[in-house]
Amino acid sequence: MTPAQRAMTQLAEWPDLSPCEAGCGTGPALRSARDEIVHFHSGRDVDLHLTAHAIQRLHYDFAESTAIRLVPGSRWVTVHLDCEADVDLLLGLVSVALKAHQNGPPAAGSPLAVCNFHRVTVLERDEDHETHGS
Repeated sequence: MTPAQRAMTQLAEWPDLSPCEAGCGTGPALRSARDEIVHFHSGRDVDLHLTAHAIQRLHYDFAESTAIRLVPGSRWVTVHLDCEADVDLLLGLVSVALKAHQNGPPAAGSPLAVCNFHRVTVLERDEDHETHGS
């Protein structure tokens, strides 16, 4: 089971989330009653829908994470899942996203509602290079 599949299995059990197809047309997703919250694009890449305020509040924390990719102007955050810690990070951020979306207007139809799929490139790590330090 890939890290994204593990995350989706856990998140699908949350009462505030229900499965749907990603609005971008690529992969499964989970949504709240108001908005799509998370898109699962591959076994390791997930787009998470936050609010502008939540991204601003967490910006410095995101800058310290190797798992997070931001696209300027986007309200979606790409999370690259390499390990269990990244899955745990995603689960925590989904909780933040659900809370952030409780009070704002629904994002459907907004150009800012488009996820980061094909807007972020995640390069796979060369494990041989990391292991041997060459």
